[in-house]
Amino acid sequence: MIPETPGSQNQPPGGSPERSSAWYEDLDIYQVHVRTFFDSNNDGVGDLRGLTEKLGYIRDLGVGAVWLQPIFPSPLQDGGYDVTDFRNIHPDLGTLDDFNVFLTRAHDVGLRVIIDLVVNHTSREHPWFQSARLGPGSPFHDYFVWSPTPDRYAQARIIFPDTESSNWTLEPSCGLYYWHRFYSHQPDLNYENPRVQEEILDVVRFWLDLGVDGFRVDAAPYLFERDGTTCDNLPETHAFFRELRKVVDTYAPPRMILAEANQKIDDLMSFFGRGDEFHTAFHFPLMPRLFMSVHQENARPLVEILSSAPRLPEGCQWAMFLRNHDELTLEMLSEEERAYMLSAFGATPSMRFNLGIRRRLWPLMMGGRRQIELLHGLILGMPGSAVFYYGDEIGMGDDLQLGERFPVRTPMQWSPERNAGFSGAETSRLTVPVVRMAEYHYAGRNVESLDRLPTSFLNWFRRMIKTHREVRAFRSREARLVETDNPHILAFEREKEGETVLCVYNLSRFVQPVFLRLAAWRGRVPMEVIGGQSFPTIEVRPYFLSLGPHSFIWFRLHSSSLTPS
Repeated sequence: MIPETPGSQNQPPGGSPERSSAWYEDLDIYQVHVRTFFDSNNDGVGDLRGLTEKLGYIRDLGVGAVWLQPIFPSPLQDGGYDVTDFRNIHPDLGTLDDFNVFLTRAHDVGLRVIIDLVVNHTSREHPWFQSARLGPGSPFHDYFVWSPTPDRYAQARIIFPDTESSNWTLEPSCGLYYWHRFYSHQPDLNYENPRVQEEILDVVRFWLDLGVDGFRVDAAPYLFERDGTTCDNLPETHAFFRELRKVVDTYAPPRMILAEANQKIDDLMSFFGRGDEFHTAFHFPLMPRLFMSVHQENARPLVEILSSAPRLPEGCQWAMFLRNHDELTLEMLSEEERAYMLSAFGATPSMRFNLGIRRRLWPLMMGGRRQIELLHGLILGMPGSAVFYYGDEIGMGDDLQLGERFPVRTPMQWSPERNAGFSGAETSRLTVPVVRMAEYHYAGRNVESLDRLPTSFLNWFRRMIKTHREVRAFRSREARLVETDNPHILAFEREKEGETVLCVYNLSRFVQPVFLRLAAWRGRVPMEVIGGQSFPTIEVRPYFLSLGPHSFIWFRLHSSSLTPS
């Protein structure tokens, strides 16, 4: 038995550590930008007390965890991912006491708490860098990566080509260049320095001791550098994450780490190690192909990525997502695929940022509810944790008049009242303006209004999460593709503990017929999961279905002896 650690008494109920060891494998996660979620003190900025007030809403969505974007002190030049203190709370958001109250209340209502962990870099304003910039004699100089010239590591790509022309920036105070994979105001930490590694591991222990359930680890591939390489996914980086995992594994009940690693599928697989690195990782290769398949009305992009992914190590799982706080990234696609996505979903320059598309889910899909339901059905039906971005459940839009990534980070829309019920502050004081564009105006897209409408997407979303949680087979770790005779149709089955679920999706805007090869389940009776309607018994010959436009069906495959009369 792993010994108890400080803070673990605040964990949500879930049985013994042994029974809870895979709690993250089928977890539905709600992503929150605290600064724009709910303002409790009417200063125009969302805060931890406001988030605590809204925990009932998050719980009632049916999700099992809430993920908080960075809550650390920061000058906010990159939405909080430019950190000046890894062990504290940004004063706009509250205090450590406020965080502890939030954490306890979240656990009380059965929600796990995942926080962002920024391991690759700091802010230029972090005290470490302010010391380091004075030169090699300063105490923290070797906490960062320096060079007398800007030509080292030339094979490393520039991740933000719209804003940065180099991964090096000259520091006038010492006449040396410092390394940064992201913005020039975010100097990279020097992981060749053992003191840096221990500093970050101590940060991990600090938050685990408080009782957080896990971390979304930001920018995981880029910790180490080496000449003659792309500086991505180096063995040394993976060695550090194995050490981080060892620290996490000393805590009980079990905690988890989730990798943000925007890499091609083979490189992404390396972040699971042999089951001794990350517990889970965002499925970046799949995400753009979800949109591609729906737009092309063809299952091929999904079939290709699902059939090419190697089997995950035991105890590991994917995190499935549609949109988040960043642009819809296209950097790992081929040139042809990227051109297609930009043409289909980012037609104007205002929609583009770096190598991606800065749009929320609903405007990205031009408000097509059937398509949006289909996309949700896909990420819920596939193996892994489904991660949902705040506001997508009420059809929030974006504001392309805002700069950089702010179009998709506008305040949560709670009511048709002033400021969408987000804050009682004067409108001019809001941290980001609320959406007022006609089609997505907060007056028509808010929690209060949609909650009262039985047919709203919000209530559909709640029903789907509830259904997903009730189906045992959705907790399996694999999906097996089912052969069809129609390229518009994607079908796969999942099985766990004797329960089998068949998932069938029509990616077309038209009604589609399909024959499914289901002979392996002959004698079984498909029962539609949501409505409980029985369909004809499966026989040896191909099984016929007809699906409506952009629709999907989940079936339990019952043995005929268990089928209700």
